[in-house]
Amino acid sequence: MTDLLYSEEEEALRAAVRDLLTDHCDAASVIARAESDAPHDLSLWKSLADGMGLAGLLVPEAQGGQGATHREVAVVLEELGRAVAPVPYLTSAVVATEALLACDADDLLAELASGRRIGALAVSLSVAPGGAYKAVRHENGSLYGELTGIADAAAADVLLVPGEDGGLYAVDAGAVTVVPQVSLDLTRPLARVVFEGAAARRIGDAEPAVRRALRAGAGLLASEQLGVADWTLTETVRYLKERKQFNRPVGGFQALKHRLAQLWLEVVSLRAAARNAADALATGEDADVAVAVAQAYAAAVAVHAAEEAVQLHGGIGMTWEHPAHLYLKRAKADSIAYGTAGAHREALAELVDLRAP
Repeated sequence: MTDLLYSEEEEALRAAVRDLLTDHCDAASVIARAESDAPHDLSLWKSLADGMGLAGLLVPEAQGGQGATHREVAVVLEELGRAVAPVPYLTSAVVATEALLACDADDLLAELASGRRIGALAVSLSVAPGGAYKAVRHENGSLYGELTGIADAAAADVLLVPGEDGGLYAVDAGAVTVVPQVSLDLTRPLARVVFEGAAARRIGDAEPAVRRALRAGAGLLASEQLGVADWTLTETVRYLKERKQFNRPVGGFQALKHRLAQLWLEVVSLRAAARNAADALATGEDADVAVAVAQAYAAAVAVHAAEEAVQLHGGIGMTWEHPAHLYLKRAKADSIAYGTAGAHREALAELVDLRAP
């Protein structure tokens, strides 16, 4: 029987990450950064990656990493979700890193693990594990074409690009044109990447690398969604205890108690699904099923929790100054990242042999 409860080490890791985010990632600065030309907080990224060594959690020690598992990464992502931290952790330390682990590129892997460089897999953020993705043309050591919906491409130093010939190529970010795209979630910007003869190095086969990367991305995204849902629920309960109407706390009204109790049940269930997905990725047992279950459930809960936060905060919840909108946008954007809930339900039906009639 797997123990999905957090270990002492995982709780210590959570406390350390939360302390750092409390000091360096307050809501006002995230909102200000989202409005600027530089949405990524690279000094915070440096503290997480370099100072705490969190970029290399999934990388074995022999290859320059920390040799931890997906369970520890899940704890980090919960905290980053709670703070809607504008750092490329999921895209570089999870997705790009997992792609490299399936390739032969130890030099790049060590650079990503140390946080010296930021990586991005050049596959649209909306692609589900096992889904079809766009590739570019490879000719005489160079790449030609364009890819859209690439998350955190603006912050990346190196792009991992699928070629039409089936190879996965490493390309320096300086060799391509990155054009920002309008994104609902300003804390995880998307971009169009244009390749006009960009010099590329083949590092492995695209299909297994992309499949592995997207599965880990989808499975661990559930932990980020849990962080979003957990923060919004906690904050809403706190606000309703303080806010008074008719000389009594708003949270005392029966109708609101019912809504919050329902939401609490959903968040607790999401925690179980997210922990199960992280554990399955760590052990390799039934990972496809665990990831599909978590993603089939996570989006609706995160969006519901964020919607309730906006609504139950009343007028203040509708303002730009209050961070509720950051969480709602992240929850909505996450709901189509690495496949929609519907796509994951379809995948799950295939996996457990319960196809629609």
